[in-house]
Amino acid sequence: MARPPCFSIDTMKRFLLCAMVAIAAVACKPGEDPNALWNPEFTITGAPTEPVEAYDVFTLTVSSLSDGVIYYEVDKPELVSIALRKRRVYSVATGAPEQDTPITITFTQDDAGGYDAASAVIKFTIKKKEAEEYPAGPSEDLDGVKVSFTESFDHITNPERGFYCPADIRKASQALTAEGVLAQRRLGRTLFYLGFIMSDFVDKDLPQEQLDLIQGCFDALREGGAKCILRFSYSDSEGETPWDADIDVVMRHVEQLKPLLQQNADVIFVMQAGFVGVWGEWYYTSHFNSNPKTDQDWAPRKNLVDALLEALPENRQIQLRTPKYKMKMYGMELKDTITAATAYQPTVLARLGGHNDCFGADANDRGTFESTVQRNYWKAETRYTIMGGETCEMSVYCLCSATLQNMKDYHWTYLNNTFHGGVISRWKETGCYNQIVDRLGYRLTLQDLFYTPNPSAGKEITITLRIGNRGFAAPMNPRNAYVVFKGSDGSITKAQLDADPRTWHPGWHVAHASLTMPVSKGTFYLELSDPMLTNRPEYSIALANEGVFDSETGLNKLFELK
Repeated sequence: MARPPCFSIDTMKRFLLCAMVAIAAVACKPGEDPNALWNPEFTITGAPTEPVEAYDVFTLTVSSLSDGVIYYEVDKPELVSIALRKRRVYSVATGAPEQDTPITITFTQDDAGGYDAASAVIKFTIKKKEAEEYPAGPSEDLDGVKVSFTESFDHITNPERGFYCPADIRKASQALTAEGVLAQRRLGRTLFYLGFIMSDFVDKDLPQEQLDLIQGCFDALREGGAKCILRFSYSDSEGETPWDADIDVVMRHVEQLKPLLQQNADVIFVMQAGFVGVWGEWYYTSHFNSNPKTDQDWAPRKNLVDALLEALPENRQIQLRTPKYKMKMYGMELKDTITAATAYQPTVLARLGGHNDCFGADANDRGTFESTVQRNYWKAETRYTIMGGETCEMSVYCLCSATLQNMKDYHWTYLNNTFHGGVISRWKETGCYNQIVDRLGYRLTLQDLFYTPNPSAGKEITITLRIGNRGFAAPMNPRNAYVVFKGSDGSITKAQLDADPRTWHPGWHVAHASLTMPVSKGTFYLELSDPMLTNRPEYSIALANEGVFDSETGLNKLFELK
């Protein structure tokens, strides 16, 4: 029987030597330095081939055989933001230039593992950001004498909307003052976040000194011409425990606070549920079950909300930190969202809104949303309830394009002006901050009006107003809406509009009022005053029209009959 072939030791050595020579022949071509580094084949894909829009976002992917460290440099960093999304995948977000602007991004990689250093250049153009085109107002004239108005594009200081000034208060030395409130009004801010941290009272009643402190802050708001977003908590640090008080203590505190809430509702824009957990944000908690699942688990939180709804006047809303809380505690589903028929009622459904304190932080705003259903729930609810909060972290989700769209979708009314500082700075640098300033909440503008021809004393005149709202939301709390006639004889006649300003959602609206004129000469005005502060003109809404609002009277001039 023949033996199988085999290699001798000498044969194996000759084989390995030949193989090494062959490899060397492939690796080193004639004339090349055998000590040279390899080409890493460094490339970038995903670069735009056409000019990109302002506020656009696209992805660049790096491919390389090397593991060398990768760097990038942008020639105009004020217009381009780059973030590493995962290994060698970069998200590129563009700003809003005033003219078409070429951009160059240079990627470089260090030499490593036998591979040479490398670089690649990406070039593209960002298109000029055109001014946003608002929906045009009605074009057809109505019956009657027409009066047209010029829209103002100045910043308008108006009540119950806009960026707020935060104030966390533990002791009397931190209390608001009327002078401080007035200083913020001069900066265009009419809202304060008023957060009372009551860590000294987790196991006892609120002393009279604490109640006096709270009342003093309400007085300062009233004197200075502002309102508050109100919250109570027992801790403002994860390291400060207990994070909240026992449920019985919390309920007793709500009982003690009720008279103050009732007496000062005029300067309370909205109240956040608070009390539970660090910062009163309902997450970390010592006494309210951190992971409620059953109705029994949810009962302590629901009992607190029910008590707050009863303590606060029924014309004021309470905000919950996420849509989940309202849906779970009150058995709500997407089909149960507020409608025009159920809005503005003294019901749990109509009085519970939401606040988002990690707006734009990531894909779900740091746990604010757990599903698309919850997002859609808030999109529907916030048409009729107050939405506001703050940002908390830089991300691609707080770029201008995403921010403006989300503020529109969720009907944002107010926002923290100081946190997160990086996000606020980004908005300023990339060109959308001023638009946010103007559009948070409502921005009402009068396009034109029509009135009955040949008005005279003793006859009825009907006035039809065409009003646009350029903001993200409607006015949210009850508000007077009158046409006022100041006669040449000093008489004052009022007629209520046939529309509730809370229904003036973004878009265009028509409202009417009729009155009998006592004299034939005089001036007509539109009054949009606060029903709880009627004699305070700084709490009246100013229209975004040129030469219309009188800050001394709080009235918007419509037209004069001479």
